[in-house]
Amino acid sequence: MALVVQKYGGSSLGTPERIRRVAERVIATRAAGHDVVVVASAMGDTTDELLDLAAGVSGAPGPARELDMLLTSGERISNALLAIAMTDLGQPACSLSGPQAGVFTTPEHGHARIVDVLPTRVRQELDRGQVVLVAGFQGLCKDTDDITTLGRGGSDTTAVAIAAALRADVCEIYTDVDGVCTADPRVVPAARLLDRVPPAQMLELAAHGAKVLMPRSVEYARRHGVRLHVRSSFTDRPGTLVADRAHPAEQEVEMEQTAVTAIAHDRGVALVSVTGVPDDPARTAKVFRVLADAEVEVGTPVHKDSRGRVDLSFTVPHGSAPAAVAALHAAVADIGFAAVTCDQRVGTVSVVGAGLCAEVTATVCETFAALRVRIGLLTTSALRITALCTQDELDRAVRALHEVFALSADHVGDHATVYAGSGRGW
Repeated sequence: MALVVQKYGGSSLGTPERIRRVAERVIATRAAGHDVVVVASAMGDTTDELLDLAAGVSGAPGPARELDMLLTSGERISNALLAIAMTDLGQPACSLSGPQAGVFTTPEHGHARIVDVLPTRVRQELDRGQVVLVAGFQGLCKDTDDITTLGRGGSDTTAVAIAAALRADVCEIYTDVDGVCTADPRVVPAARLLDRVPPAQMLELAAHGAKVLMPRSVEYARRHGVRLHVRSSFTDRPGTLVADRAHPAEQEVEMEQTAVTAIAHDRGVALVSVTGVPDDPARTAKVFRVLADAEVEVGTPVHKDSRGRVDLSFTVPHGSAPAAVAALHAAVADIGFAAVTCDQRVGTVSVVGAGLCAEVTATVCETFAALRVRIGLLTTSALRITALCTQDELDRAVRALHEVFALSADHVGDHATVYAGSGRGW
Protein backbone atom coordinates (compact mmCIF):
# COMPACT_ATOMS: atom_id res chain seq x y z
CA MET A 1 0.00 0.00 0.00
CA ALA A 2 1.32 3.43 -0.98
CA LEU A 3 0.58 6.82 0.50
CA VAL A 4 -0.46 9.20 -2.28
CA VAL A 5 -0.97 12.94 -2.03
CA GLN A 6 -3.10 14.36 -4.85
CA LYS A 7 -3.52 18.04 -5.64
CA TYR A 8 -6.32 19.32 -7.89
CA GLY A 9 -6.36 22.82 -9.40
CA GLY A 10 -9.30 25.14 -9.67
CA SER A 11 -10.01 24.31 -13.32
CA SER A 12 -10.47 20.65 -12.31
CA LEU A 13 -13.12 21.68 -9.75
CA GLY A 14 -14.98 24.41 -11.62
CA THR A 15 -18.44 22.78 -11.56
CA PRO A 16 -20.34 20.25 -9.41
CA GLU A 17 -19.94 17.72 -12.23
CA ARG A 18 -16.16 18.16 -12.24
CA ILE A 19 -16.03 17.88 -8.46
CA ARG A 20 -17.88 14.56 -8.66
CA ARG A 21 -15.47 13.31 -11.36
CA VAL A 22 -12.53 14.21 -9.15
CA ALA A 23 -14.20 12.41 -6.24
CA GLU A 24 -14.53 9.29 -8.41
CA ARG A 25 -10.85 9.49 -9.39
CA VAL A 26 -9.79 9.78 -5.75
CA ILE A 27 -12.01 6.87 -4.77
CA ALA A 28 -10.47 4.76 -7.54
CA THR A 29 -7.02 5.44 -6.07
CA ARG A 30 -8.29 4.46 -2.62
CA ALA A 31 -9.90 1.31 -4.04
CA ALA A 32 -6.51 0.30 -5.47
CA GLY A 33 -5.33 -0.05 -1.87
CA HIS A 34 -3.64 3.29 -1.31
CA ASP A 35 -4.02 5.82 1.46
CA VAL A 36 -4.96 9.17 -0.11
CA VAL A 37 -4.60 12.78 0.99
CA VAL A 38 -6.11 15.40 -1.31
CA VAL A 39 -5.27 19.10 -1.51
CA ALA A 40 -7.78 21.07 -3.57
CA SER A 41 -7.62 24.64 -4.80
CA ALA A 42 -10.62 26.96 -4.77
CA MET A 43 -13.22 26.26 -7.45
CA GLY A 44 -12.70 27.97 -10.79
CA ASP A 45 -12.59 31.76 -10.36
CA THR A 46 -13.64 31.76 -6.70
CA THR A 47 -10.58 33.67 -5.47
CA ASP A 48 -11.13 36.46 -8.02
CA GLU A 49 -14.82 36.58 -7.12
CA LEU A 50 -13.98 36.94 -3.42
CA LEU A 51 -11.58 39.78 -4.22
CA ASP A 52 -14.33 41.46 -6.25
CA LEU A 53 -16.67 41.18 -3.26
CA ALA A 54 -14.06 42.84 -1.05
CA ALA A 55 -13.68 45.64 -3.59
CA GLY A 56 -17.46 46.05 -3.63
CA VAL A 57 -17.65 46.80 0.09
CA SER A 58 -14.50 48.92 0.31
CA GLY A 59 -12.65 51.23 -2.04
CA ALA A 60 -9.39 50.25 -0.32
CA PRO A 61 -7.77 46.80 -0.74
CA GLY A 62 -8.80 45.96 2.82
CA PRO A 63 -6.79 44.86 5.88
CA ALA A 64 -4.40 42.06 4.90
CA ARG A 65 -5.52 39.93 7.83
CA GLU A 66 -9.18 40.11 6.81
CA LEU A 67 -8.35 39.40 3.16
CA ASP A 68 -6.62 36.20 4.28
CA MET A 69 -9.65 35.23 6.35
CA LEU A 70 -11.81 35.85 3.28
CA LEU A 71 -9.67 34.12 0.68
CA THR A 72 -9.03 30.93 2.67
CA SER A 73 -12.75 30.20 2.54
CA GLY A 74 -12.47 29.31 -1.17
CA GLU A 75 -10.26 26.28 -0.52
CA ARG A 76 -12.35 25.16 2.44
CA ILE A 77 -15.47 25.22 0.26
CA SER A 78 -13.97 23.05 -2.49
CA ASN A 79 -12.51 20.52 -0.04
CA ALA A 80 -15.76 20.25 1.89
CA LEU A 81 -17.70 19.72 -1.36
CA LEU A 82 -15.26 16.99 -2.38
CA ALA A 83 -15.70 15.30 1.00
CA ILE A 84 -19.49 15.49 0.61
CA ALA A 85 -19.28 13.99 -2.89
CA MET A 86 -17.06 11.11 -1.71
CA THR A 87 -19.29 10.36 1.26
CA ASP A 88 -22.26 10.24 -1.11
CA LEU A 89 -20.33 7.72 -3.23
CA GLY A 90 -19.65 5.53 -0.20
CA GLN A 91 -16.09 6.57 0.66
CA PRO A 92 -15.56 8.03 4.16
CA ALA A 93 -13.82 11.40 3.86
CA CYS A 94 -12.83 14.23 6.14
CA SER A 95 -11.97 17.81 5.12
CA LEU A 96 -9.51 19.87 7.18
CA SER A 97 -8.41 23.48 7.06
CA GLY A 98 -4.71 24.19 6.71
CA PRO A 99 -4.29 24.85 10.45
CA GLN A 100 -6.25 21.69 11.35
CA ALA A 101 -3.85 19.75 9.12
CA GLY A 102 -0.89 21.19 11.02
CA VAL A 103 0.43 23.66 8.44
CA PHE A 104 2.35 26.45 10.21
CA THR A 105 3.68 29.56 8.53
CA THR A 106 5.51 32.84 8.86
CA PRO A 107 3.31 35.84 9.79
CA GLU A 108 3.21 37.70 6.45
CA HIS A 109 -0.36 37.96 5.22
CA GLY A 110 -0.79 37.24 1.51
CA HIS A 111 2.64 35.69 1.00
CA ALA A 112 3.52 33.60 4.06
CA ARG A 113 5.99 30.73 3.88
CA ILE A 114 5.56 27.28 5.40
CA VAL A 115 7.90 26.76 8.35
CA ASP A 116 6.59 23.44 9.68
CA VAL A 117 4.00 20.75 9.07
CA LEU A 118 2.78 18.56 11.94
CA PRO A 119 0.25 16.23 10.27
CA THR A 120 -0.91 14.43 13.44
CA ARG A 121 -4.60 14.91 12.67
CA VAL A 122 -4.09 13.87 9.04
CA ARG A 123 -2.43 10.62 10.13
CA GLN A 124 -5.22 9.92 12.64
CA GLU A 125 -7.91 10.30 9.98
CA LEU A 126 -5.98 8.11 7.52
CA ASP A 127 -5.72 5.41 10.20
CA ARG A 128 -9.52 5.52 10.47
CA GLY A 129 -9.77 4.58 6.79
CA GLN A 130 -10.78 8.02 5.57
CA VAL A 131 -9.62 10.02 2.59
CA VAL A 132 -8.29 13.26 4.06
CA LEU A 133 -8.85 16.54 2.23
CA VAL A 134 -6.64 19.47 3.19
CA ALA A 135 -7.43 23.05 2.22
CA GLY A 136 -4.38 24.38 0.39
CA PHE A 137 -2.98 27.91 0.18
CA GLN A 138 -3.30 28.51 3.95
CA GLY A 139 -1.80 27.92 7.35
CA LEU A 140 -1.51 29.26 10.88
CA CYS A 141 1.20 31.53 12.28
CA LYS A 142 1.92 30.38 15.84
CA ASP A 143 3.40 33.75 16.81
CA THR A 144 0.29 35.75 15.93
CA ASP A 145 -2.35 32.98 16.10
CA ASP A 146 -3.67 34.27 12.75
CA ILE A 147 -4.66 32.52 9.56
CA THR A 148 -2.30 33.30 6.65
CA THR A 149 -2.26 32.64 2.93
CA LEU A 150 0.74 31.44 0.96
CA GLY A 151 0.40 33.49 -2.20
CA ARG A 152 0.89 32.27 -5.74
CA GLY A 153 1.29 28.51 -6.02
CA GLY A 154 0.20 28.07 -2.43
CA SER A 155 -1.90 24.95 -2.96
CA ASP A 156 0.90 23.20 -4.85
CA THR A 157 3.28 24.08 -2.02
CA THR A 158 0.80 22.81 0.56
CA ALA A 159 0.52 19.48 -1.25
CA VAL A 160 4.29 19.05 -1.47
CA ALA A 161 4.76 20.04 2.18
CA ILE A 162 2.10 17.57 3.33
CA ALA A 163 3.70 14.86 1.18
CA ALA A 164 7.12 15.58 2.71
CA ALA A 165 5.78 15.54 6.27
CA LEU A 166 3.92 12.25 5.71
CA ARG A 167 6.83 10.73 3.74
CA ALA A 168 4.36 10.01 0.94
CA ASP A 169 5.39 7.80 -1.95
CA VAL A 170 4.37 10.40 -4.52
CA CYS A 171 2.70 13.80 -4.81
CA GLU A 172 0.44 13.90 -7.86
CA ILE A 173 -0.34 17.36 -9.27
CA TYR A 174 -3.52 17.22 -11.37
CA THR A 175 -4.13 20.02 -13.83
CA ASP A 176 -5.78 20.77 -17.20
CA VAL A 177 -2.97 19.51 -19.45
CA ASP A 178 -1.53 16.03 -19.92
CA GLY A 179 1.74 16.85 -18.15
CA VAL A 180 4.93 18.77 -18.81
CA CYS A 181 5.46 19.38 -22.52
CA THR A 182 8.31 20.45 -24.76
CA ALA A 183 6.53 23.83 -25.13
CA ASP A 184 3.18 25.38 -24.34
CA PRO A 185 0.73 23.40 -26.53
CA ARG A 186 -1.33 26.56 -26.96
CA VAL A 187 1.61 28.09 -28.82
CA VAL A 188 3.12 24.92 -30.33
CA PRO A 189 0.34 22.44 -31.19
CA ALA A 190 2.96 19.76 -31.95
CA ALA A 191 4.45 20.01 -28.45
CA ARG A 192 5.46 16.60 -27.13
CA LEU A 193 4.54 15.22 -23.72
CA LEU A 194 7.63 14.45 -21.61
CA ASP A 195 7.55 11.25 -19.56
CA ARG A 196 10.24 12.44 -17.13
CA VAL A 197 11.95 15.74 -16.28
CA PRO A 198 14.84 16.05 -13.81
CA PRO A 199 13.97 18.31 -10.85
CA ALA A 200 16.71 20.85 -11.64
CA GLN A 201 15.41 21.30 -15.19
CA MET A 202 11.80 21.43 -13.96
CA LEU A 203 12.76 24.25 -11.62
CA GLU A 204 14.24 26.20 -14.54
CA LEU A 205 11.13 25.60 -16.65
CA ALA A 206 8.80 26.62 -13.83
CA ALA A 207 10.80 29.74 -13.05
CA HIS A 208 10.76 30.87 -16.69
CA GLY A 209 7.15 30.50 -17.69
CA ALA A 210 6.05 26.84 -17.65
CA LYS A 211 3.09 27.32 -15.34
CA VAL A 212 2.13 23.68 -14.97
CA LEU A 213 4.14 23.73 -11.71
CA MET A 214 4.99 26.66 -9.48
CA PRO A 215 8.72 27.22 -8.77
CA ARG A 216 8.37 27.25 -4.99
CA SER A 217 6.68 23.84 -4.97
CA VAL A 218 9.37 22.35 -7.22
CA GLU A 219 12.10 23.75 -4.97
CA TYR A 220 10.35 22.42 -1.85
CA ALA A 221 10.08 19.00 -3.48
CA ARG A 222 13.78 19.03 -4.43
CA ARG A 223 14.80 20.01 -0.91
CA HIS A 224 12.69 17.34 0.79
CA GLY A 225 13.02 14.52 -1.75
CA VAL A 226 9.34 14.46 -2.80
CA ARG A 227 8.56 12.70 -6.09
CA LEU A 228 6.22 14.82 -8.20
CA HIS A 229 3.92 13.39 -10.85
CA VAL A 230 2.09 15.86 -13.12
CA ARG A 231 -1.12 14.46 -14.62
CA SER A 232 -4.35 15.61 -16.24
CA SER A 233 -7.53 15.41 -14.20
CA PHE A 234 -9.47 14.95 -17.46
CA THR A 235 -7.74 11.82 -18.85
CA ASP A 236 -5.89 8.70 -17.74
CA ARG A 237 -2.68 9.53 -19.63
CA PRO A 238 0.50 8.71 -17.67
CA GLY A 239 1.66 12.31 -17.32
CA THR A 240 5.16 13.47 -16.41
CA LEU A 241 7.31 12.29 -13.51
CA VAL A 242 9.58 14.97 -12.03
CA ALA A 243 12.48 12.89 -10.81
CA ASP A 244 16.07 12.00 -11.60
CA ARG A 245 16.89 8.72 -13.26
CA ALA A 246 16.61 5.81 -10.87
CA HIS A 247 20.14 4.50 -11.46
CA PRO A 248 23.16 6.72 -10.62
CA ALA A 249 24.92 5.66 -13.83
CA GLU A 250 21.94 6.88 -15.88
CA GLN A 251 22.08 10.23 -14.08
CA GLU A 252 25.80 10.59 -14.85
CA VAL A 253 25.32 9.84 -18.55
CA GLU A 254 22.39 12.28 -18.70
CA MET A 255 24.45 15.06 -17.10
CA GLU A 256 27.32 14.59 -19.54
CA GLN A 257 25.13 14.84 -22.62
CA THR A 258 23.99 18.06 -24.23
CA ALA A 259 20.25 17.77 -24.70
CA VAL A 260 17.51 20.37 -25.00
CA THR A 261 14.45 19.26 -23.04
CA ALA A 262 11.88 22.02 -23.59
CA ILE A 263 11.20 25.63 -24.50
CA ALA A 264 9.56 27.88 -21.90
CA HIS A 265 8.30 31.41 -22.36
CA ASP A 266 7.05 34.14 -20.05
CA ARG A 267 4.85 37.10 -20.99
CA GLY A 268 4.58 38.27 -17.40
CA VAL A 269 7.85 40.18 -17.11
CA ALA A 270 9.08 43.73 -17.54
CA LEU A 271 12.62 44.92 -18.28
CA VAL A 272 14.02 47.42 -15.79
CA SER A 273 17.24 49.25 -16.67
CA VAL A 274 19.22 51.34 -14.20
CA THR A 275 21.80 53.41 -16.06
CA GLY A 276 24.79 55.38 -14.85
CA VAL A 277 25.37 53.54 -11.57
CA PRO A 278 28.79 54.48 -10.10
CA ASP A 279 31.27 51.65 -10.74
CA ASP A 280 31.38 50.67 -7.09
CA PRO A 281 30.26 47.22 -5.83
CA ALA A 282 28.60 48.86 -2.83
CA ARG A 283 26.41 51.03 -5.09
CA THR A 284 25.44 48.01 -7.22
CA ALA A 285 24.58 46.10 -4.06
CA LYS A 286 22.33 48.98 -2.96
CA VAL A 287 20.29 48.64 -6.16
CA PHE A 288 19.40 45.05 -5.33
CA ARG A 289 18.96 45.75 -1.61
CA VAL A 290 16.36 48.41 -2.47
CA LEU A 291 14.52 45.90 -4.68
CA ALA A 292 14.73 43.16 -2.05
CA ASP A 293 13.32 45.48 0.62
CA ALA A 294 10.47 46.30 -1.78
CA GLU A 295 9.85 42.52 -2.13
CA VAL A 296 10.52 42.56 -5.87
CA GLU A 297 11.81 39.34 -7.44
CA VAL A 298 14.65 40.04 -9.84
CA GLY A 299 15.71 37.94 -12.81
CA THR A 300 19.35 37.35 -13.72
CA PRO A 301 20.95 40.81 -14.04
CA VAL A 302 23.21 41.86 -16.91
CA HIS A 303 25.60 44.76 -16.47
CA LYS A 304 27.56 46.87 -18.94
CA ASP A 305 30.53 49.05 -18.03
CA SER A 306 30.67 52.53 -19.51
CA ARG A 307 33.41 55.06 -18.58
CA GLY A 308 33.43 54.47 -14.86
CA ARG A 309 29.70 53.84 -14.72
CA VAL A 310 27.63 50.65 -14.86
CA ASP A 311 24.30 50.04 -16.62
CA LEU A 312 22.19 47.29 -15.01
CA SER A 313 19.33 45.50 -16.76
CA PHE A 314 17.11 42.76 -15.30
CA THR A 315 13.59 41.40 -15.50
CA VAL A 316 10.96 41.70 -12.79
CA PRO A 317 7.41 40.31 -12.62
CA HIS A 318 5.02 42.50 -14.59
CA GLY A 319 2.94 43.39 -11.54
CA SER A 320 6.03 44.35 -9.53
CA ALA A 321 7.41 46.79 -12.11
CA PRO A 322 5.74 49.96 -10.69
CA ALA A 323 6.95 49.13 -7.18
CA ALA A 324 10.49 48.45 -8.47
CA VAL A 325 10.67 51.78 -10.32
CA ALA A 326 9.20 53.72 -7.39
CA ALA A 327 11.62 52.14 -4.90
CA LEU A 328 14.61 52.92 -7.11
CA HIS A 329 13.51 56.51 -7.69
CA ALA A 330 13.20 56.96 -3.93
CA ALA A 331 16.80 55.77 -3.50
CA VAL A 332 18.40 57.74 -6.34
CA ALA A 333 20.27 60.11 -4.00
CA ASP A 334 21.74 57.21 -2.04
CA ILE A 335 22.72 55.11 -5.09
CA GLY A 336 23.63 57.93 -7.45
CA PHE A 337 22.42 56.45 -10.75
CA ALA A 338 21.51 58.57 -13.76
CA ALA A 339 18.13 57.12 -14.79
CA VAL A 340 15.77 54.16 -14.44
CA THR A 341 13.51 52.94 -17.25
CA CYS A 342 10.94 50.19 -17.53
CA ASP A 343 9.70 48.35 -20.66
CA GLN A 344 6.57 46.27 -20.12
CA ARG A 345 6.21 45.19 -23.76
CA VAL A 346 8.72 42.36 -23.50
CA GLY A 347 8.81 38.63 -22.83
CA THR A 348 11.38 35.90 -22.36
CA VAL A 349 11.96 32.62 -24.15
CA SER A 350 14.14 29.99 -22.46
CA VAL A 351 15.82 26.88 -23.82
CA VAL A 352 16.12 24.37 -20.95
CA GLY A 353 18.12 21.16 -20.96
CA ALA A 354 21.22 19.35 -19.72
CA GLY A 355 24.81 20.40 -20.29
CA LEU A 356 23.93 23.33 -22.53
CA CYS A 357 27.06 24.63 -24.24
CA ALA A 358 28.27 27.39 -26.55
CA GLU A 359 26.92 25.47 -29.55
CA VAL A 360 23.38 25.69 -28.19
CA THR A 361 23.80 29.39 -27.40
CA ALA A 362 25.01 30.00 -30.95
CA THR A 363 22.02 28.12 -32.36
CA VAL A 364 19.63 30.23 -30.27
CA CYS A 365 21.23 33.46 -31.50
CA GLU A 366 21.25 32.24 -35.12
CA THR A 367 17.57 31.34 -34.87
CA PHE A 368 16.68 34.82 -33.65
CA ALA A 369 18.82 36.31 -36.42
CA ALA A 370 17.02 34.24 -39.08
CA LEU A 371 13.71 35.52 -37.70
CA ARG A 372 15.09 39.08 -37.71
CA VAL A 373 14.16 39.31 -34.05
CA ARG A 374 16.40 41.45 -31.86
CA ILE A 375 17.57 39.88 -28.58
CA GLY A 376 17.21 42.50 -25.87
CA LEU A 377 18.93 40.49 -23.15
CA LEU A 378 20.69 37.11 -23.04
CA THR A 379 21.54 35.07 -19.94
CA THR A 380 22.97 31.56 -19.83
CA SER A 381 23.69 28.72 -17.42
CA ALA A 382 24.46 25.02 -17.73
CA LEU A 383 20.72 24.26 -17.72
CA ARG A 384 19.14 27.30 -19.37
CA ILE A 385 19.57 29.94 -22.07
CA THR A 386 17.13 32.84 -21.82
CA ALA A 387 16.59 35.55 -24.44
CA LEU A 388 14.41 38.62 -24.14
CA CYS A 389 12.41 40.01 -27.05
CA THR A 390 9.26 42.01 -27.68
CA GLN A 391 5.97 40.34 -26.80
CA ASP A 392 4.68 40.38 -30.36
CA GLU A 393 7.68 38.29 -31.48
CA LEU A 394 7.51 35.81 -28.61
CA ASP A 395 5.29 33.09 -30.12
CA ARG A 396 7.27 33.10 -33.36
CA ALA A 397 10.52 32.65 -31.43
CA VAL A 398 9.09 29.78 -29.34
CA ARG A 399 7.87 27.89 -32.43
CA ALA A 400 11.15 28.42 -34.29
CA LEU A 401 13.32 27.20 -31.41
CA HIS A 402 11.04 24.21 -30.86
CA GLU A 403 11.53 23.27 -34.52
CA VAL A 404 15.28 23.97 -34.61
CA PHE A 405 15.91 21.67 -31.65
CA ALA A 406 13.59 18.96 -33.10
CA LEU A 407 11.32 18.74 -30.08
CA SER A 408 8.04 18.01 -31.89
CA ALA A 409 6.16 14.74 -31.50
CA ASP A 410 6.92 11.94 -33.94
CA HIS A 411 3.26 10.95 -34.07
CA VAL A 412 -0.05 12.38 -32.95
CA GLY A 413 -0.30 10.12 -29.88
CA ASP A 414 2.51 12.02 -28.23
CA HIS A 415 0.86 15.41 -28.61
CA ALA A 416 -0.28 17.20 -25.50
CA THR A 417 -3.75 18.63 -25.13
CA VAL A 418 -5.24 21.45 -23.07
CA TYR A 419 -8.62 20.38 -21.68
CA ALA A 420 -10.10 23.06 -19.44
CA GLY A 421 -8.87 26.06 -21.37
CA SER A 422 -8.90 28.51 -18.44
CA GLY A 423 -6.43 26.95 -16.03
CA ARG A 424 -2.78 27.54 -15.50
CA GLY A 425 -1.65 26.00 -18.81
CA TRP A 426 1.23 23.67 -19.36
